[in-house]
Amino acid sequence: MNYYLKVIQNYAVFTGRARRSEYWNFMFVNLFFSFIALIADHIFGIAMPLIGYGPITLFYSLGIFSPGLGVLVRRLHDVGKSGWFCLIALIPFIGAVWLFVLLVSEGNAGENEYGTNPKEEVEQYKNL
Repeated sequence: MNYYLKVIQNYAVFTGRARRSEYWNFMFVNLFFSFIALIADHIFGIAMPLIGYGPITLFYSLGIFSPGLGVLVRRLHDVGKSGWFCLIALIPFIGAVWLFVLLVSEGNAGENEYGTNPKEEVEQYKNL
């Protein structure tokens, strides 16, 4: 949950790097909240029949778009890729698989052009 809140607080930060754990913890909590919003739409009877969701899910999705994009860009920075590389997912099938492989890959060791390694920063604090 701490990673989710950290991403929400940095909703407009597209610089720096994000660890795998930050990205995936955010995504799993986001998936949980999206599911809750979808259920709420159906419980309140406000889900639109043709698309299957309603305004609660829509507003949640719109609100989480910028933080989600920010953490995606920072995650790509961690593996040494530009944030624009997320557009690779537009290539049918192969692009999405390639992006997934990048998102589950370990970040670059040490410093890269996007900043210091966040994993090493955490390990330095543990050693204090």
